[in-house]
Amino acid sequence: VCKQVADRPRPPKEWFPHDEVDDRPDSSSFPSGHTAAAVAFTAAVVPTWPVTGALCAVPAAMVALERVQSGAHYPSDVATGAAIGLASAWLTRRVPRLVLRHWL
Repeated sequence: VCKQVADRPRPPKEWFPHDEVDDRPDSSSFPSGHTAAAVAFTAAVVPTWPVTGALCAVPAAMVALERVQSGAHYPSDVATGAAIGLASAWLTRRVPRLVLRHWL
């Protein structure tokens, strides 16, 4: 929904002195879906397996950094994607309990 509403263009190709920038998607830059997914997975794992979750944080951070380095996203796109990932993991864990508590 955010990508459709924001419709933000990708960073200018001239900012990146490498060929990776030619392989960017044409969709909106805002937010980073890759970062949102990586952070959501990591945040979902942490409560059950803290050590594994901490280990998952390394590749999640690498995904976020790569999205900026490759020219696919602005840093704010990645930060918003991370926030969406955290919120998604929190909601996935909390909403079922809240619904059951109020309906039962």
